[in-house]
Amino acid sequence: MLNIRIEKTTAPKAKPTDESKLGFGQIFSDHMFIMDYSDGEWHDARIVPFQDLCYSPGTAVFHYGCEIFEGLKAYRTADGNVQLFRPIENVKRMNNSAERICLPQMAEEDMLQAIKAFVEVEKDWVPHAEGTSLYLRPFLLGTDETLGVHTIKKAQFIIIGSPSGSYYPEGINPVKIMIETEDVRAVRGGTGYAKCGGNYAASTRAGHKAELKGYSQVLWLDGVEQKYIEEVGAMNVMFKIDGVVVTPQLIGSILPGITRKSCIELLQDKGIKVEERRISAEELFQALRDGKLEEAWGTGTAAVVSPIGELAFGDEKYTVNDFKIGETTQWLYDTLTGMQWGKLPDNKGWIVPVE
Repeated sequence: MLNIRIEKTTAPKAKPTDESKLGFGQIFSDHMFIMDYSDGEWHDARIVPFQDLCYSPGTAVFHYGCEIFEGLKAYRTADGNVQLFRPIENVKRMNNSAERICLPQMAEEDMLQAIKAFVEVEKDWVPHAEGTSLYLRPFLLGTDETLGVHTIKKAQFIIIGSPSGSYYPEGINPVKIMIETEDVRAVRGGTGYAKCGGNYAASTRAGHKAELKGYSQVLWLDGVEQKYIEEVGAMNVMFKIDGVVVTPQLIGSILPGITRKSCIELLQDKGIKVEERRISAEELFQALRDGKLEEAWGTGTAAVVSPIGELAFGDEKYTVNDFKIGETTQWLYDTLTGMQWGKLPDNKGWIVPVE
């Protein structure tokens, strides 16, 4: 168990009074969790006032991208309690990311304790309005002060929090998606399954091009044949084809999403067949032409599910489900958010209360 030193701020910030205008990642709570790694062990766990970080210009993270991060939320229930949704899955994924980037891993129970302790200190920052939450950003970076490329020997693990607004303040609206045919996000054997900044940097150019053309996200193809569908923007993706939900299988180039995993389990509990397999763009568009593509949606922590109303591939454009949210998509959204905000019973053991 970690011995966490807590230093409370003497100048607390004023909390937002209009929770309908929180946005995402624009406001930060009063404190941050920090723990250092050196000489082969983690030490000096502490929660301190939110402050700037000071590193040497020669710090490894600036030059070689040796960093990883996670994203999860703390939710406030109607009775005022604060809870987390499957945080152990974020802990496990962060350690998997650390192993891939050759950063030090952490005992699962220690990382989970750190997250819960941080939320306990910042629980007054968890907003109350419908659909809002305290977004949590744990991240880990290499802090060696050397320009040599080698295994990281010094690191810091940090958690910050940001009260965030409802992703759908005006209701869930389907989005337009464009299949990217030039840039690729990741390849098997690379870092696609790790949650590291380089993956997101590599996706920025294609996302910008799509935005200029009026699309919300890009749909990524595999990095070898550029034939098989992988992810949509920064989310996993699912398609309901002729009654069966199909989602790209995890082959090392796709982030193993926690919302993706939760959706698969809920669908299977409901008796809906789920296939995790490779699906080509051509198969998908043939299903559209045949009228068999019933619904399509992205899955992720921020949006939970994001319905897809239009798919574009080159000069071809197709509308999905009359540009309306589908029955399965809506059910997944209602079920997951119902559990997260305590409106529905947790019969899966996914909710972790913050005490």
